[in-house]
Amino acid sequence: MSTILIKNAQIVNEEKIFTGDVLVKNGRIEKIASSISKESSHLEINAEGKYLLPGIIDDQVHFREPGLTHKATIYTEAKAAVAGGTTTFMEMPNTVPNALTQELLEDKYQIAAQTSLANYSFFMGASNDNLAEVLKTNPQNVCGIKIFMGSSTGNMLVDNPLTLEAIFSQSPMLIATHCEDEATIRANSTIYKEKYGDAVPFSAHPEIRNEQACILSSTLAVDLAKKHHTRLHILHISTADEIVLFDNTIPLKDKRITSEACVHHLWFDKSDYERLGSQIKCNPAIKDAHHKKAILEAVLDDKIDVIATDHAPHTWEEKQSNYWKAPSGLPLVQHSLNIMLEFYKQGKISLEKIVEKMSHAVATCFQIKERGFIREGYWADLVIVDLEQNTEVKKDNLHYKCGWSPFEGQIFHSKVLHTIVSGNLTYSDGVFNETMKGQRILFDRNI
Repeated sequence: MSTILIKNAQIVNEEKIFTGDVLVKNGRIEKIASSISKESSHLEINAEGKYLLPGIIDDQVHFREPGLTHKATIYTEAKAAVAGGTTTFMEMPNTVPNALTQELLEDKYQIAAQTSLANYSFFMGASNDNLAEVLKTNPQNVCGIKIFMGSSTGNMLVDNPLTLEAIFSQSPMLIATHCEDEATIRANSTIYKEKYGDAVPFSAHPEIRNEQACILSSTLAVDLAKKHHTRLHILHISTADEIVLFDNTIPLKDKRITSEACVHHLWFDKSDYERLGSQIKCNPAIKDAHHKKAILEAVLDDKIDVIATDHAPHTWEEKQSNYWKAPSGLPLVQHSLNIMLEFYKQGKISLEKIVEKMSHAVATCFQIKERGFIREGYWADLVIVDLEQNTEVKKDNLHYKCGWSPFEGQIFHSKVLHTIVSGNLTYSDGVFNETMKGQRILFDRNI
């Protein structure tokens, strides 16, 4: 493991930006100072004029392994993540087979240990009938429990009220929820099926999976969490309507109910279906433009706590199907930091807030041990970006196995130069160092 000295960086950390050096040794941040002398054993990175951020922690991705590896693998998607400055991911249980037992969950950790260039954790899946397995989950080395309170990719819908009551009342761990009301979606689907048959336009997606579906399900989750004092985290908020459910008057570390925004709900809106069609079909749906404005405002005022991707790749061929058959989800993890830095360039968000929502707050929300901050003694998960270089999204520079992106042709006015994962310079100037793999992240929870 190299000893790395980062010189003259603009360090963005804990609401401050300052010029300094960072010494990385034995996987951890050994020293942060205004100036650190170079020794012969040091690999030096001159970061003058560049910005050093804590590595991005993405709390919601779908890397498709096992069982759906024609779409993606942990290896390919973690590689894309690292190229985009994401050093840690938390992956969802709707693989094949679904991660509904402790043994199946552990299988995914074993795959990641052998193949993932990024640090990793995997959610334990909940179903209508696996409560005993859910309650065996170790809170010290598993990020959380995932409940699909609306159906999405896979067949993991949890819609039994008794099951929901049992999980919310008995699980001591963080529960992450996908919230869409299935009855509302089915009723809307019937209406559009009768009107259009198989020729439903993709622009109807936010009408079929509408605001009502989101607010009904999110309200149910919040009511259950309040009733049982559950640690609840609602994923991918997509409507202005849901924001009233969340509180910004108490510190994040004390919140029992938290929420996430995703980059595609901040970037795209309903008008983009005409140009991109199935490429931006996802659940919950990308909706009218006023929603993305309200979501960003909620991020800025701390009603929404973290920013993630819900990276969900499908093959290009699968996406060419009609509305009913085209799967929901889009690949995003390689450019999530670029997206947020573009908002910075547009004056919509500060660098400090980006770091807070994509690194610090995720670590705090999930109680991740010794990651998410640039602190002496913490693991060295770091990314160096240049805000004066551009990144053009092209097929030949995508690392996703699916080989496409809804951002193809987009020029972002920032570039990820170097990504350090657990002290290893894993990505540098377009070149990967695969000699070391990422680590299983741990959690500091008193449960």
